[in-house]
Amino acid sequence: MPVEIREMVIKVAVDEAAGKGNKAGGSDQQEGSPDAIVRTCVEKVLEILKDQRER
Repeated sequence: MPVEIREMVIKVAVDEAAGKGNKAGGSDQQEGSPDAIVRTCVEKVLEILKDQRER
C-alpha cells in the first residue's frame, strides 16, 4: 500500500561556531548564514522528491 505524504515539517538547528571551519556555500550567498543553509536543504529535498516522482 503506497504512503502519500501531504505535509513535511523540517526543523534545523544551526551552530554558527561549528560551521566557521567548513566552507560549503555558494558564491552569491553568505557562508554559514542560516538562510543559505535552509535554502540549500530545501532545494536538495525538492530534488529528491522530484526524482522519486519520476520513478
